[in-house]
Amino acid sequence: MPKKESCLEELKKKYRAIQSKYKLPDFAYLNENFEVEKLAEEETDFLLRGVRKIILEKIVSYLQFNELLLNPSNGPMFFFAFVSSFSLDDKKTAESLYEKLVDFEIEAMDLNNEYSEEKEAAFIKRACKEWQDVKEDISSVLKSIKANWKVKREKKDRNYFG
Repeated sequence: MPKKESCLEELKKKYRAIQSKYKLPDFAYLNENFEVEKLAEEETDFLLRGVRKIILEKIVSYLQFNELLLNPSNGPMFFFAFVSSFSLDDKKTAESLYEKLVDFEIEAMDLNNEYSEEKEAAFIKRACKEWQDVKEDISSVLKSIKANWKVKREKKDRNYFG
């Protein structure tokens, strides 16, 4: 009796068929950067929509975090510590990152209105093409946050409360 393919292998097979049609990035890249393997457990006739939505999940999570950095008034108190010690370059990076992420979200909203496999493929290609720059901006912001948080804690540890 032949061994049944795993759900993940079936997903990869379906994706490869569409990948060649639209010259999409390979599955390994998508999975490494966006965890598209989550789609393996879902049945769908619209695979590219599912891939786009998973990409967007990650984008939106970074967008929400970045919004709190740019406008911490409604966020947790520890965001104030990050923002108050941001340099001008940090703020510019966060603002640039915000614009990139919002562009993706707006484009995805349009795709939610009317399904088009071609437009879904174009979104996925664009997201993958620009993701490296987005990751660099995210890394830069996070590096600054970590450094500033450590300095803030060290200063706090030196205070005398007695």
